[in-house]
Amino acid sequence: MINNFAYLKAGSISEAVKALSKEGTRLHAGGTDLLGCLRDEIFQADTVVSIRGLKRLKGITAGSGGSLTIGALTSIADIASDATVAKKYPVLAQAAAAVGSPQIREQGTLGGNLCQKPRCWYYRKDILCRKKGGDTCYAMSGENQYHAIFGGGPCFFVHPSDTAVALTALGAELTIAGSSGNKTVKIGDFFVSPGKMVEKENILLSNEIVTAISLPIVSETTRSSYRKVRARGAWDFALVSVATVLEFDNDTVRDARIVLGGVAGHPWRVEAAEKKLQGQKLDEGKANEAAEAAVEGAVPLRDNRYKLDIVKGALKESLLALA
Repeated sequence: MINNFAYLKAGSISEAVKALSKEGTRLHAGGTDLLGCLRDEIFQADTVVSIRGLKRLKGITAGSGGSLTIGALTSIADIASDATVAKKYPVLAQAAAAVGSPQIREQGTLGGNLCQKPRCWYYRKDILCRKKGGDTCYAMSGENQYHAIFGGGPCFFVHPSDTAVALTALGAELTIAGSSGNKTVKIGDFFVSPGKMVEKENILLSNEIVTAISLPIVSETTRSSYRKVRARGAWDFALVSVATVLEFDNDTVRDARIVLGGVAGHPWRVEAAEKKLQGQKLDEGKANEAAEAAVEGAVPLRDNRYKLDIVKGALKESLLALA
């Protein structure tokens, strides 16, 4: 049951930031996650502040040198279908196309996709779990087939965003508006592990808003892809996903960035796998070495050990396809 709340349609970013400073206020962009959280009573809202009408936060803009800036209110569908994104940043276009259903992609926004709440069934139920202020993570001994194999504890949820994994592999930067003005943060510094802040998934304060996402310039020799493995072919979250960005020098991998999704409380970069590829010619042997390195340090729970094989298989397939 969703409780009654006041609704404010913000006319500017500053108006939205000011309104969000009041306790009990929640931000509305696309609303695909907000309404579900209110219905599931993850949190309540006395006031919902909508930034849906702020056109300046929508669209994809080319920058100097070939970079791109994407407004936080740009729909997932627009990103998936954008010709420039598909040509220069296929990893992001493919990740956007893998989000939810066509309806969700049309309504959902990039900023909202990055900031969505976990889908752990204990968190989404009427249970006082560790993440909601309790002292127990029920996934540790309960049904944990979809939970974390990296970085778990004291909570074992996995971050549900596809685009976050791709943007982390690209090394994107986020612009955040708050009461003190704008600031820019690297996406790797935006998400936080449950071991550091179990109640939160990112560094945003209650009155801060992600307004834009900046993509770096990529060379013409860069190849990238996003591979998502899920239980159903559509409308499902990743069991495991792999974002791979490789920069080549002829047939040699000059640089590599590999990030996993569906395995940790935030996009999980596997530098050990990257090092296996850097300065090497990419063949099946190197792909196997990188795949084995990608699961180093994993600590699976009782029912999710199968994710280790998926990580290795998905990464190997991705690497050989890019080769």
